[in-house]
Amino acid sequence: MIHLPLRCIVLVSLFAQVQILLAQQPDSLKRQIIIDSVLVDSIAKPIVNSIQDSPFKLLHLDASKKYNLEDLEQARKYDSLWMREFIKNIPLFDEMQEEVLSQTPLNPESLIWNTDTLKLRLERLNAKTPFNITYNPSLEAVIKSFVVRKRNLMEKMLTISQFYFPLFEQELDNQDIPLEMKYLAIVESALNPKARSRVGATGLWQFMYGTGKEMKLKINSYVDERSDPIKSTRAAAQYLKRLHKIYDDWDLALAAYNSGPGNVNKAIRRSGGQKNYWNIRRNLPRETAGYVPAFLATMYVFEYADQLGLKRSPVKQAFFETDTVHVKSFITFDQIAKLIDADVEELRVLNPSYKLDAIPFIKGEQNALRLTSKAMGKFVANEQAIYAHISKELKAKESPLPALVKQANENSIRYSVRSGDYLGKIAARFGVGVSQIKQWNGIRGTSLRIGQRLTIYPRNTVKPTHAVVKSKSFTLPKDPSKIHEVKSGDSLWTISKKYLGISVEDLQKWNGLSSHNLKPGTKLRLCNCSS
Repeated sequence: MIHLPLRCIVLVSLFAQVQILLAQQPDSLKRQIIIDSVLVDSIAKPIVNSIQDSPFKLLHLDASKKYNLEDLEQARKYDSLWMREFIKNIPLFDEMQEEVLSQTPLNPESLIWNTDTLKLRLERLNAKTPFNITYNPSLEAVIKSFVVRKRNLMEKMLTISQFYFPLFEQELDNQDIPLEMKYLAIVESALNPKARSRVGATGLWQFMYGTGKEMKLKINSYVDERSDPIKSTRAAAQYLKRLHKIYDDWDLALAAYNSGPGNVNKAIRRSGGQKNYWNIRRNLPRETAGYVPAFLATMYVFEYADQLGLKRSPVKQAFFETDTVHVKSFITFDQIAKLIDADVEELRVLNPSYKLDAIPFIKGEQNALRLTSKAMGKFVANEQAIYAHISKELKAKESPLPALVKQANENSIRYSVRSGDYLGKIAARFGVGVSQIKQWNGIRGTSLRIGQRLTIYPRNTVKPTHAVVKSKSFTLPKDPSKIHEVKSGDSLWTISKKYLGISVEDLQKWNGLSSHNLKPGTKLRLCNCSS
């Protein structure tokens, strides 16, 4: 039996007591998305350091086996179901944007509708919010559309909002902004932190590049903090507060948030100095003209969801216990997933600000990895071994760094995608992995377009010549099973994979090849033989 030092036992006991105290806190406190990082600094790290400094320092990456790290099964199930909600709701951004832009009128006979009830409810909303909510036929048309045509979309938003709204409300309250402003993120992005509009606006709050930089959000080849839920929400609240100081009106602040203060100012001038949103609406850009009504309609739908018969999926645990750690080396999501037995899709949901499924390490900067508490325990407890493994992996392979940050060198080639090409075919041709091509070129999916230019670092430099046979003559064996006839698309690497125990080097040696390029119709020996 292994006995831990007394100080480790005391620290573990202290950690357990703190966990009990946390469990006794009210739900309003526990619903925070982030567990205070002080817990990691003051409790987890001393425990880890105590263990690492002891004679029983970790020697293996498999912490789950060494320390029997087990998660509560029911909580794990809740997390899995909740994560599934995030993943399946990602495509809703396009649907919401289309609705804001089109706002196609409904056939009045398509539903039973009581306009008097609507007017009464709008009056109640107007009384308890600082927005100018008054009945008009345009607003009624948008509300009808949301309740009927986009009913399914609204119900999905009711479900997923249970995760984001506590975060939004806390930050809006910190900035003294109406809490109803949380509905803006539904109109902007359908609560998709990776949403990107046709003009490049990005994230939950749809910041343009220039505005994001102005609000001190980091945007570079690897990182886009416009997609970070916490940092972008803080920036959006600060930006809305600035706009309200200019107009002293939340409706106009909303319009300026969408189209820019310049367009709002022009609309005010063209309206003869009027400042009520509904009076200047006809002079605003088309998208903005539908934007504020969509916001007010969303507010109405959420505030009266029960009365409208809208249903949200019950969520037993509408949050994740997560924590962050600053990375000490370049690390990819694939590496993290493999080393701590996590899911790449889950890492994307928890770390949406990383554009290339990789976290860079830059001296003087801090880039954080967010993980569930269970996964964080594995990562922190095995941190040194993880970084040692990554370092060894990088030295053993060609650098997996994307071409965006890799210096151009004579070993790289630029390949133009042709008709019939796909990633697997191109990877096989140059003897590299599909994941490497995706990393070098910042490709997230698998789709390619004809003419697309790819940067590739082949295993051996491919020269634009066909395979050259040395002067020594090679007699083909009589046995046809020991001969391979080169077909279009073949490479030495793909051929070697077809025949057990044969390497690229064997094929070169047996056939006197000095190049990797092959000409269709060429016959190759599959053995060091002549018969």
